[in-house]
Amino acid sequence: MHLIQVDSVQRWMEDLKLMTDCECMCILQSKPISLEKDEQNELILASQYSTCDSLQLLLKRAWIISTELTRIAQKLEKNRWQRVHSMTVRVNCHVHSMVNEYNTFTRNSSEEMHQLEKLLIDKCSEFTAFTERCLQTEDEEILKSMKSCVNETLTTIAQYFGQLIELVLTQEAQKLLRQIELSGSLYVTESAVSGLFSLAQEGAHLCRIIAKEGGVVALFKICRQDCFRCLYPQTLRTLASICCVEEGMHQLEKVDGILCLADILTDTSHSEATHAEAAAVIAQITSPHLTFTQHLSSFLENMEEIVTALVKLCQEASSGEVFLLASAALANITFFDTMACEILLQLNAMKILLAACSDKHIVDTPYSRDQVVTILANMSVLDQCASEIIQGNGVQLLVEMLFEKSSSGNPAEAAACERVQQKSAVTLARLSRDPEVADAAVKLSCIPRLIKLCRSPTERNNSDSVLVACLAALRRLAAMSPDGLEDSDFQQLVKPRLVDSFLLCTNMEESFV
Repeated sequence: MHLIQVDSVQRWMEDLKLMTDCECMCILQSKPISLEKDEQNELILASQYSTCDSLQLLLKRAWIISTELTRIAQKLEKNRWQRVHSMTVRVNCHVHSMVNEYNTFTRNSSEEMHQLEKLLIDKCSEFTAFTERCLQTEDEEILKSMKSCVNETLTTIAQYFGQLIELVLTQEAQKLLRQIELSGSLYVTESAVSGLFSLAQEGAHLCRIIAKEGGVVALFKICRQDCFRCLYPQTLRTLASICCVEEGMHQLEKVDGILCLADILTDTSHSEATHAEAAAVIAQITSPHLTFTQHLSSFLENMEEIVTALVKLCQEASSGEVFLLASAALANITFFDTMACEILLQLNAMKILLAACSDKHIVDTPYSRDQVVTILANMSVLDQCASEIIQGNGVQLLVEMLFEKSSSGNPAEAAACERVQQKSAVTLARLSRDPEVADAAVKLSCIPRLIKLCRSPTERNNSDSVLVACLAALRRLAAMSPDGLEDSDFQQLVKPRLVDSFLLCTNMEESFV
């Protein structure tokens, strides 16, 4: 018991240190500093150089305030008034610091901004004084009645704070877009695009703000000017980030962005880096995980040109990263429209992709193999696909993919390995309707591997989706070549209903309450 007791004076001293440090910062930042002319010029240059860093600092400060407000609400629920008051003081200090920091690197704040800052600061001061009064009250009934007022004030502060941050981020996006619009300077435009990219990395909400303020329009304007060719890769990378949200996609459609991307991909005078980043934008806007791609009507009009350019990029890729971006775009397009698979067959894409897989410098990660096997799985629904697979030694590759294992233990890589195993099993199941493919798979000892994946959860990383795919492939191969299975495997993995075999192979832990 002695060990868990905390000296209250010591605890108070620790809390006081945090509060006074924060208050000292507020006071120091509020003091005016007189500067000579030369020193002022140096300060302006320094502030321009560190605007991006300052914005990052602001976002970190905003995250701290948001976290503290959530914690105050939690402590309030438990009636821990001492903690509520000390945290309120801390929030008050952080808000003052945030406002001062922002005004330090932003010289021309709007009137609306100043009004919101004043409302937030006044409400925080009022909140601090109110919680102090609660601290001095011992009557439980009075505290209960004051609690609802505290909750209302906390809600108001959260609203003001949210509005202020939204306005700050909107104004920062507007400044950067204004620089792109008004400046013909390569340096200024590059700096503004870099700033937009940094903002977009902060999450979907910021991507929506940038899109609403015309970010997609401004970036495609750069991609249509030859004088900014050296900025195309950076600009396209920023576009790929912004187009993860619906607002970005709508803007892309409005400015004929698909046509612009098709022109870039088919223009052989562009660098490989530019082509790769254009492929990344295509991969983003055709992602099967997005629910708002149906309106991309112009994509179908340019699909053949885009697919042709992407296949060429896969064939000529000088690095694994370039191949990954091009193949990811192709994989997504095969989900987007079935006509893409027919175009890929006409372009001998199967042969190109299988050849790339034999080059360990190009297809060098499970992520790249995931894209290749996705394309093969989606193409395998076509009858002509079987002969292409056999000619390109594709059956052997698919069987090898059943052995895909993560070498690093990284969760993302392990998930990619699961997808490779699952999709290779699906592709084998689909292609094995052709007796020649089924015979080749059996000769390559595909059946023992499928059985092991079914029976050993560790081999499939405990993945149920891999298990289902392997059971389906095993049943198809067993139908074509029944002699390859032992009786026990047939009785447990092939003969019963699929769901029964699935339940048999999964380690189900039942708990009875």
